[in-house]
Amino acid sequence: MPPTDHRRATAERNAEAILGAAEAQMARGTAVSISSVAADAGVSRVTLYAHFPTREALIEGVVTRVVGQVRDALADARLDDGPALETLDRVIAIGWDHLDRGGAIARVGADALTPAAMDRAHAALHEPLGALIRRGQASGEFRDDLSVAWLLTTFFAVMHAAGEQLRAGALAPEDAVGVLQPTLRSVFAKPAG
Repeated sequence: MPPTDHRRATAERNAEAILGAAEAQMARGTAVSISSVAADAGVSRVTLYAHFPTREALIEGVVTRVVGQVRDALADARLDDGPALETLDRVIAIGWDHLDRGGAIARVGADALTPAAMDRAHAALHEPLGALIRRGQASGEFRDDLSVAWLLTTFFAVMHAAGEQLRAGALAPEDAVGVLQPTLRSVFAKPAG
């Protein structure tokens, strides 16, 4: 292996180890510090800072990674098949499953990141969800008096609000999808008449 490839492979392994350590700490609800993440990842602080120059960049990296896992799950969800409203229901169920499992990560991300950083971290979902919204608007199932961008923003806001309600004890995990689906359907569905 040429030296450049070896260095790149080492850098990729280090970045993956750093993200894995930070994700594990966030999932446990442990305070994420550069020192503790570096120690758990088996890298120096200098190496960690080379990949993530700030704590916020590290947290954004973890949220981006988790959102990528949701994107991968949505790739198997047949977003181009069936009526758009039924597809929306599948997206909500998949999204909730990941949000419920990653609730502590979502909370740390929401507390530590700016709205712009949260938007960047969710960018991997903008295209598949935006395509679903455009398909639903073209078929007449989704309202077209609101922009794709606004419907995306509303989708993420409602999903994360459900996560906050769950953490506050106001929503039972087994009830979440049953609350989210009709709520988001009412936002997305084209009004009758």
